[in-house]
Amino acid sequence: MGLLTFALNVTLDGCCDHREGIADDELHDHFTQLMDAAGAMLWGRVTYEMMESAWPAVARDEKAPQAMREWARKLDAKPKYVVSSSRRDFPWNNTVRLTGDLHEAVAQLKEKTPSGILVGSPTLGAALERLGLIDEYRIVLHPVLAGHGPTLFQGLASPRRLELLSTKRFASGAIAMHHRRAEAR
Repeated sequence: MGLLTFALNVTLDGCCDHREGIADDELHDHFTQLMDAAGAMLWGRVTYEMMESAWPAVARDEKAPQAMREWARKLDAKPKYVVSSSRRDFPWNNTVRLTGDLHEAVAQLKEKTPSGILVGSPTLGAALERLGLIDEYRIVLHPVLAGHGPTLFQGLASPRRLELLSTKRFASGAIAMHHRRAEAR
């Protein structure tokens, strides 16, 4: 069974608005490596639509920066799963809508994807965390104070303890952190 890894950028004050991070080559390379290691991507509809509106065009743009284009081309080829109750049509290459009970659908996806799944949607991530489905967390903390939200994992009923596995400092001052669920004490 593959691991479900939550991966996202966040500012120092907890904002997970994608426009607030430092999107340089090093960051794109980091997320490309994470995607390369995973067997599939998993998003909610809002994140899917944001990604669909930008990355297929970058994959075809020969003038796009190399790190962005590599991310976009690999993302285009990667299996993508979307959780949506309102949208049924997903024309982007290799995109499938997950249906049925969220816990059961994601558990089945983890079972059939031994190399793991990378989820990068804040709202879906919070729902998956409430269901106890996230195994690892790959958060990049940016040295930015955004002054607004949204923030990660809103609405959890109780705290979750995590174990830090590694950190990596980027030239921009961002820090990539790799956590997993801590063993129950």
